[in-house]
Amino acid sequence: MSDPIMPRRFNDALTLVRSLVFIVSFGGFAARIEASEVVTLPREVTDIFSSVLQPLFKDHCVACLGQNNTTEGEVDLFTLRTAADIVARPELIDDLITVIGAGYMPPEDEAPLESINRRRIVNDLKRILAVAVQTQPMSTRTPIRRMNRLQYNNAVQDLFELNVEVFPLRERMMRDLSNYFQPASGKMPPQVKVASRPLGKFQIIERHLSGATPFPQDLRAEHGFDNRGDHLTLSPVLMESFVRLSRSIVESPEFNAKSSGIWVDFFEPPIGDEVETIDVIILDRLRPFLTRAFRRPVEDAVVQRYVSYVLSQLAMNISFVDAMKSVAAAAIASPRFLYLYDLNDADSGEPLDEFNLASRLSFFLWGSIPDEELQLLAATKHLHEPEVLRTQVERMLRDQRLKRFCDSFPSQWLQLERIISSEPDPQLYPQFYFAKYRASMHMMLEPLLLFETVLIENQSILQLIDSDFSYRSDLLDAWYRDGSKGNAGPPTQVILHRVPVTDRRQGGVITSVAVLTMTSGPHRTKPISRGAWLATVILNDPPPPPPADVPPPADVPPLADKPSPDEDHLTLRERFVAHREEAACAGCHQLRRSVDS
Repeated sequence: MSDPIMPRRFNDALTLVRSLVFIVSFGGFAARIEASEVVTLPREVTDIFSSVLQPLFKDHCVACLGQNNTTEGEVDLFTLRTAADIVARPELIDDLITVIGAGYMPPEDEAPLESINRRRIVNDLKRILAVAVQTQPMSTRTPIRRMNRLQYNNAVQDLFELNVEVFPLRERMMRDLSNYFQPASGKMPPQVKVASRPLGKFQIIERHLSGATPFPQDLRAEHGFDNRGDHLTLSPVLMESFVRLSRSIVESPEFNAKSSGIWVDFFEPPIGDEVETIDVIILDRLRPFLTRAFRRPVEDAVVQRYVSYVLSQLAMNISFVDAMKSVAAAAIASPRFLYLYDLNDADSGEPLDEFNLASRLSFFLWGSIPDEELQLLAATKHLHEPEVLRTQVERMLRDQRLKRFCDSFPSQWLQLERIISSEPDPQLYPQFYFAKYRASMHMMLEPLLLFETVLIENQSILQLIDSDFSYRSDLLDAWYRDGSKGNAGPPTQVILHRVPVTDRRQGGVITSVAVLTMTSGPHRTKPISRGAWLATVILNDPPPPPPADVPPPADVPPLADKPSPDEDHLTLRERFVAHREEAACAGCHQLRRSVDS
């Protein structure tokens, strides 16, 4: 597929984000590769299959993994007769890379492969895997799902143009107190003032609608994110909570002309002669409102039902403002507002329609409903055009609402909420605790600000791994420098300065104090937990859970006078070596090693 939008290399932050935008939003317009279509494979792939893989399967593998039902394993390599057959199965290619690279294939009773030959086979398989991934069908299927809690808050805020938060959100780990986030400037300031939402007293200083109680925080899926469709269900109990929440929003004392930007145009009663055409006025107000709320033009019959509801309220002597509040509450409790889904048939091969494309763009980058410009382009069917799409992505990346992406993605990607449960031993690490608060308030801010700087300034994404700068408070700077206790400052705000990083052991998110702390126990570091975090978060290769019958490595509390007799004089590293050598443990640990690493 020749694609005018998809960048080929991720050499800077915005390039990576633009690529993600294409995958999330523009993929539905891509030409689909149907099973009936003939895919022309590169000559290199066909040569590797005929000269390397077929002889390998025949001489070393087919005895166990071939001849259909006579196979000892779960894979029948006998069915792979052409290069197209193996290219169509990228999961199998990935499994072959793992077992061949780790030395598990061929088995011990078969002729072994020389290390050089094994390395060559693994490299050839990686080349085929790259081609297989590129030639896989791009489906337009998107599972129906509801908004998560952060998206619901943002969508309601944008729909009513509120200048206050709808309800407090612990999902947002950092609040901007100095208006530093200015993506249009392309530059981060040398000093920022922020609040730590989960641990600081942000609710005291953050304006929100009183009485609007949010529904429970959405659970994270196994990959760490809270926007997975099969997790965002809508039970009858939750549906009732949405109805109550919608009413509590419009009935909040803070929901008024001062807080809502659409109050005059939507809620304000008509005056003078306008009363005689009240049904027309209500219709004119509801149509654009519902179009914005439901993110696409609404059928006349649907609009008329909402108009009739308002008229029935007025007939019962309910005030115009209250009647419009009721209909607005009904709209934000409607499945058309709560659910994100495609209206076209996913199996028909039809491209994603323009309004779905606008929603994908806005919910990915802004975590909210599309704005008027996106809706207009969708209505005129120009949004999918490459130049128009590129312009809109650039506009959205320079918009203040990009902060919502930064409020959600980096903290979930890095799993920073784990630091909240970190409890270092107060006797060993008393400097972690100060003035009834914990230093994790400061720790979690550093990687978040690093991510925002790399994105806003369009720096190399390698800065996330090995940065030459960071944002640190006086407390953090003292710890990095000599482990002393610096000035913590007030609990409601943290001031961080941009500082150069010369010690390469400290730059980037992997060796930040936040990650090192949350992957440690009360007494010491936990190399296994830290390695699992690295494999999962950075390499996207989470290790399987340990078998239930495998004991953990023997631990030695640092406060003990002497180690246990069977582990006498062994360092932590030596105890892990002994653990890997046990028969029950060696298989899994050896499997993680690749011969060409």
